[in-house]
Amino acid sequence: MTTTDTTPQKRKITPADIIAYEKYAADRAEFRKNMIPVKKNRRVEVGPFATFYFENYDTMWLQVQEMLHIEKGGPAQIEGELETYNPLIPQGSDLIATLMLEIDDEKRRERELYRLAGVEESTFIQLNDERIPGAPTEYDERTTPDGKTSSVHWVRFSFSPQQIAKFKDPSVEVVVGVAHPAYSHMAVLMPDIRAELAKDFA
Repeated sequence: MTTTDTTPQKRKITPADIIAYEKYAADRAEFRKNMIPVKKNRRVEVGPFATFYFENYDTMWLQVQEMLHIEKGGPAQIEGELETYNPLIPQGSDLIATLMLEIDDEKRRERELYRLAGVEESTFIQLNDERIPGAPTEYDERTTPDGKTSSVHWVRFSFSPQQIAKFKDPSVEVVVGVAHPAYSHMAVLMPDIRAELAKDFA
């Protein structure tokens, strides 16, 4: 079962962590409600339509349970879901985020996604004047041959021990940003978000 205050953080979901379909269905609303405050402090808006959702064991556990609940694949589905979502759980020296380009207007979304090819390669976290580049996780290519990027990306920020110490130092300004030619924006991490994300290094 998931928890919102795991210390140290769990690094891998196992089949033993999965709740049976009937039990999850009965308590689904409560599980989703309990995750709201966690997700709130893992969400960072950068610019007008890019949002970083920083993942951890709890968010991925809920995602796996949701996929099992929606698709109803039973035990045979579990292995595939764990193979998909376990790589998105931080391992103690990194932060991993789902980057979503959230544009409601269909025509504008289509236009922007063609302009933003390679956007996942332009993400960063900055500690004062030290920049940590984001790198795409081990997923399939997210840009089509004609140059249209996806509206969803997964990026990993790898930290050295010294950079982790800086991240936890309240005197150091931490910024999340995108430095793409067609989209250049930054956002300072607020204290509650920094405190939540610092748990990923525990």
